[in-house]
Formats: sequence, C-alpha cells, structure tokens
Amino acid sequence: MEEKPFHFFTPDEISQLARVEEAARANEYLYRVLDIGQYMLQCGGEVSRVEDSIRRLCLSFGAERADVFTITSSIVVTIYAHHFGAVTQTRRITGSTYDLHRLEQLNQLSRRICAEHLNLEETEHALEKIRATSQYGFGIQLFTYALVSSSFSLFFGGSALDAVASGIIGIVLKCLDRLIRKTEANAFLSSLLCACLGGLLAGLAVRFHLGDNMDMISIGNIMLLIPGIALTNSLRDMFSGNTISGLMRFIEAVLLALTIAFGFALMAALI
Repeated sequence: MEEKPFHFFTPDEISQLARVEEAARANEYLYRVLDIGQYMLQCGGEVSRVEDSIRRLCLSFGAERADVFTITSSIVVTIYAHHFGAVTQTRRITGSTYDLHRLEQLNQLSRRICAEHLNLEETEHALEKIRATSQYGFGIQLFTYALVSSSFSLFFGGSALDAVASGIIGIVLKCLDRLIRKTEANAFLSSLLCACLGGLLAGLAVRFHLGDNMDMISIGNIMLLIPGIALTNSLRDMFSGNTISGLMRFIEAVLLALTIAFGFALMAALI
C-alpha cells in the first residue's frame, strides 16, 4: 500500500488555520454576548442600554470594532478584529417577561465581564446563575395584584367595597395570565382575554351587590394591564435617537392599550 507523502503546512496555511480557529472562538463569544443582550431586552431593558452593553462586551472579548443594531424583535451584531476577520450573528427576540431585578443582575454581569475580562466558561457559569435566579413566588404575585388593584380603585374614588371586589378580580386576572403564558399566546390575545374577564367580573360584582361602581372596580384592574414600561421605554428610545425601535414599541403599547379598553368597554356594553 502506497503511503501518502507527509504534507508540510506553509506559513500562509498555518496563518489561515489559526484565523479559522480564532473566528470559531469569536463566534462562541458572540453567541454568549447575544444571550446577555437577548435577556436584557426581554427583561425590559431599553434599546440604547442593550446596544451599549453588547458593544462594550464585544470589545472586552477582543474585537476591534463592534456594530450593533437592535430593535424590539431582533439583534444584529457584526464584530471585526485583524486576527479573525468579520463575524456576524443575528438573534430573533420573541416574548418579554419584565423583570427589573434580573435586568440589574445582567447589567452587573456585563460590567464585571468588561472589568475582569472573564473567559467563556466563567461567562457561561455567571449567566446560568442569573437565569436560575428565582422570581417572586406565585403567592406574593397574587397579593401584589390584589393590593395594586384595590389601591388604585380607592385612589380614583371607589368605595371600600369596590376596592375589595377589584382586589379579588385582580387575583383572578393573575391566574388567567399565568395560564395564558403557558400557551405562549401573543400579548394582544392575553390582554384582550384579561380585559374581557375583568370587565365581566366587575359588572357581575355590581349586579350582585358585591361592589358599588363598575367603573371604579374596573379602573383598578386596568392599571394591572396597562403597558407602562413599554410606553416609557419607547419614549426613551426615541429621545436617545433609536427612532425605529421607539416607534415600534410606542405603536405596540398604544395597540395594547386600545385592546384593553375595547375588552372592558365590550363587557360594560353587554352587561
């Protein structure tokens, strides 16, 4: 059997192999950076914060240049360095669960990576630790929904009976929201169903003398559903120059508000 002659790599081939290996490693780093950016965006971070964090992380990992484009549903990042060339990745963003505590943890992680230059393994471990952080228990969430509903009902002039009815309906809406989230339904359907159920229960509470004023009961529940964070972030994005993302978030927030108003108005007209 004829043996194949031993192949000696030329300096150019060795350089090319090293460049391919560096590009593969850059892809791994960029994938983790996009993970951090995705979680920040889903937790309620504004676009300017996400873009700045991704850019700083890429530069701390060795990129000479990082171009980041972020909107509410997508992140596109291109990094360049002489030793690995240009690398581009795109991440599709779906869904959002606003969690300001987790957003703060992600901010701290990005600062730590930039300051301490964590390697890939350390970054993965820290990110997994943040993802494993437990949120508030379901019982505390139910109590918060009841407290917010009843408080706003009293604030806008409702009676004590209205506040109690609004608080109970707030608990029911939280249970419905949790069931809907398990089906991964879009935000508009979830808001419409919650608004219709809230309006229906408010009307029934007044009809059976469990409340005095349907409007005062409903307004406490409406405050649970209003997309306040999305609206605030949309204005901040537009003021910081991210017009496309700001307009997209603003339109989405307005449509959600109209959906909520339609649901409550529909039930008020039917009852």
